[in-house]
Amino acid sequence: PPMDESPLILSGKICPYCGRESELIDSAEIYNGKSYGKMYICRPCDAYVGCHWSSNKALGRLANAELRKYKHEAHNAFDQIWEKNLMGRRKAYTWLSQQLGTKRHLTHIGMFDVDLCKKVIQLSTDYINEHTPK
Repeated sequence: PPMDESPLILSGKICPYCGRESELIDSAEIYNGKSYGKMYICRPCDAYVGCHWSSNKALGRLANAELRKYKHEAHNAFDQIWEKNLMGRRKAYTWLSQQLGTKRHLTHIGMFDVDLCKKVIQLSTDYINEHTPK
């Protein structure tokens, strides 16, 4: 498969780098005392992921510094597809799922590894360049 589909990894419960169980903390620990809700962390790997607001449901898999950088870049590239009205948001995720060969319900940048994030950046950039009037 093109991505690790382990529910424990995709739900932030297990660290994809070392296999340890993650710890649920308040994000204030990471963000200098400012809380953005809860998050899961693997301290030895400096990998973490936030949770949906007011819940313990992770926004995806734990990410180390490198993956956090690529997830950010992937969102910056991909989100432009619907922000520029080239496709609706829902249709854009379906398109991305088809391009990557991932299951639609698992097609979320928060669940991707570095390689998939790089593919998202390339696919999105190419799509935007091809569909933006010159």
